[in-house]
Amino acid sequence: MSVPPVRRETRQRAAVASVLAGADGFLSAQQLHARLREQESRVGLATVYRTLQQLCADGEVDMLRTADGESVYRRCSAHHHHHLICRICRRSIEISNASIERWAERIAEENGFAEVEHVVELYGICSSCAAESA
Repeated sequence: MSVPPVRRETRQRAAVASVLAGADGFLSAQQLHARLREQESRVGLATVYRTLQQLCADGEVDMLRTADGESVYRRCSAHHHHHLICRICRRSIEISNASIERWAERIAEENGFAEVEHVVELYGICSSCAAESA
């Protein structure tokens, strides 16, 4: 069993992690970079992308693709979960559901697959956005 590399806690990594920790939903790298600039942080966009990749690889951040293919990121809990995401404001909620896990296992088994991983992302409109558009 290999041990993951220990990452050095840099000023840039701490700044990116701090913005993600304070965000309500998912942010693109560009949105995150803009928030860093608002805080007068001098973290370059390339460093933001590199740091996000490392945080994802380390399991500290979730990445998903929006309907238009943009990658967005959010600091999430360590346990296995899925997301319910508002298509308008991008607010997201972590969801865990045993029936999703059983379904994924059954589909894999029925098709002769093992060691299957999955990501479930549900998109809709949150109650706040629905009320605003009514």
